[in-house]
Amino acid sequence: MATIVPLNTIDSALIEEVLDRAFGSDRHARTAYRIREGTDWLPALSFAALDDDDYLTGTIQLWPVALTDPQGRAHPMVMVGPVAVLPERQQEGFGKALMLAALDTLDRQAALPQVLIGDADYYGRFFGFSSEPTQGWHCPGPFARDRLLVRCANPAVLPADGMLGPWLRD
Repeated sequence: MATIVPLNTIDSALIEEVLDRAFGSDRHARTAYRIREGTDWLPALSFAALDDDDYLTGTIQLWPVALTDPQGRAHPMVMVGPVAVLPERQQEGFGKALMLAALDTLDRQAALPQVLIGDADYYGRFFGFSSEPTQGWHCPGPFARDRLLVRCANPAVLPADGMLGPWLRD
């Protein structure tokens, strides 16, 4: 059973170790890192999973991002991920517990759309994400269009076109 704690209570070196083990040391070159470049993860929405021995097994970070439409208007969103679980502890429910903790917290605190890059079948089935509204969206780097997913109470309010990037508020 996972114990979920705020991520900001965990040593940053341990967080980096989990991320490296889950995604590789070259993870910083991924498009998701470019989307959130220059921002910090949101402490109130980011969590860690500890196992029964209080060993760090996984993390989830949420980030402020925006979809900038063709008219230059920024539409704030929350980027979900990375969801990182140690390779030897995957398929034990830690990732799902982290997603539920983050999304449950987010639902109570903000109505911003949530965006992620991931498996459409998994994130659609368990968490309501879809690639349908994102077909005209672009990212600052390579991405698979069917893996760019969004969750929103009313997808009709989302711009059909735009570029995802960091939300750097003035």
